[in-house]
Amino acid sequence: MLQPYREVLARPGALAFSAAGVLARLPISMVGIGIVLAVSSLYGSYGMAGRISAVYVVVQAVCAPILARLVDRHGQSRIMRPAILLTAIGLAAFVAAAATQAHRGWLYALAVVIGASSGSMGALVRARWSFVVTDHRALHTAYSLESALDELVFVIGPVLATLLATSVTPTAGLLVPAFAVLLGGLAFLAQKATEPPPSPRVAGVPHRSVMRSGSMVVLALVFIGMGAIFGATDVAVVAFAEEQGRKGLAGVILAVFALGSLLAGLAYGSRHFVRPLWQRFALGMVALAVGVSLFELVDSLGALAAVMFVTGFSIAPTLINGNGLVQEIVPRTQLTEGLTWVGTSLGVGVSFGSSIAGSLIDVRGSHGGFLVVQVAAVFSVVATLLSLRRLRADSRRAAARRVSTVA
Repeated sequence: MLQPYREVLARPGALAFSAAGVLARLPISMVGIGIVLAVSSLYGSYGMAGRISAVYVVVQAVCAPILARLVDRHGQSRIMRPAILLTAIGLAAFVAAAATQAHRGWLYALAVVIGASSGSMGALVRARWSFVVTDHRALHTAYSLESALDELVFVIGPVLATLLATSVTPTAGLLVPAFAVLLGGLAFLAQKATEPPPSPRVAGVPHRSVMRSGSMVVLALVFIGMGAIFGATDVAVVAFAEEQGRKGLAGVILAVFALGSLLAGLAYGSRHFVRPLWQRFALGMVALAVGVSLFELVDSLGALAAVMFVTGFSIAPTLINGNGLVQEIVPRTQLTEGLTWVGTSLGVGVSFGSSIAGSLIDVRGSHGGFLVVQVAAVFSVVATLLSLRRLRADSRRAAARRVSTVA
């Protein structure tokens, strides 16, 4: 199963930029929870902590596509090197402000700085794979590898942030992502040989956003729904574990969820499929929705862990197929922008899902959180099924373009 991964990582420079990319995107799983842990501990307000974290998420969702558009036009290192430095400085300043219990206005302002400069490292890594790998099958394997590594980041990051904040100092969970983005990001950008060439804007030709594509709008909406599934699941599992008197096991159960996705992503990427990408994406979304609909039916932590492990098998393949559709749909010169849109959509969905689920859990217990999971799953499936004709048409046009290019 690992042979296809060995082959793609053997490409010149591939292992180096992929490894640096893993370190550089560790903050995506640590900054949000790190803000909540630090602020709630030092200022005694979960509400304030949640609002500051939400500011960070929303600003990142707005600014990351803008940064991606600049990256496509001017190159990764030229745009992202100063952005990464600003992110690291912003995180360090946030730690200092929180540790000295500065006025809350400073925390909100620094959350804006961090979110505005963060960008999407996952999109940058995938854009490099699209430049280094020209074979469609090998690119499928490379994208699968990165989705599996994303899951690894989300297994390690929250646990590490929580451990540091509770056993070292409340702000320690933000220091690690500051160093990670600085060291990993600069190491990634230093690798010039694998950096995609910029696509400067042609004078007199107006810029056309990738979001003017109907298929991209669909994918963004579906990824918001998927993010809401994940965000609501996180909160609901914590509430369910607390109701069972074993709150400390919530992290283990969520790790099992991510582990199922990690294993499925590795297995999926090692194989190649004849079925069209748009069909595989739709099937994966339906499978995910069916799996999460079973969460509310379980009555023990063991049963919940088992169901989540199996349901996790559908996560990474669906994300892989979604990113693959972006690669098919958008022009090569706007790939970073397209990948960033779906990545930030997922993050926005996580924020919405966790917020709404938290409110319902206060009223209805963990069942309220699982209800949000089910509603988000239904939304994602309906949006996918209603848009199959458009996804199919755009995928066929992309296939025709590849054939004509080869010819």
